[in-house]
Amino acid sequence: MSQNAKGRKMRLFNPENHVKSDRHKRLYAYCELAYTAVDFLAAALFVIGSILFFSAQTTALGTWLFLVGSILFGMRPTIRLYRELGYLRLGDYDDITKG
Repeated sequence: MSQNAKGRKMRLFNPENHVKSDRHKRLYAYCELAYTAVDFLAAALFVIGSILFFSAQTTALGTWLFLVGSILFGMRPTIRLYRELGYLRLGDYDDITKG
């Protein structure tokens, strides 16, 4: 692993990455906000979709809400990966080649 300017190693999904600099902290905060918003919206769509399944007339809409909620739940790991790649952009590019 390479080391950043402060001598700390930079690895993907290292729990210490979010405190390496003010820019790292800012990226972490934005991604956590996005993660929470996506999580909340996906859960809300699943609850509403479940309620819509009680009536045959609204089942189709409920199905669409389940689909959109599922897509949002799929965005969760995407947000985390975006954050980790963002950490690398802020610092150590050598880590990508070293695995």
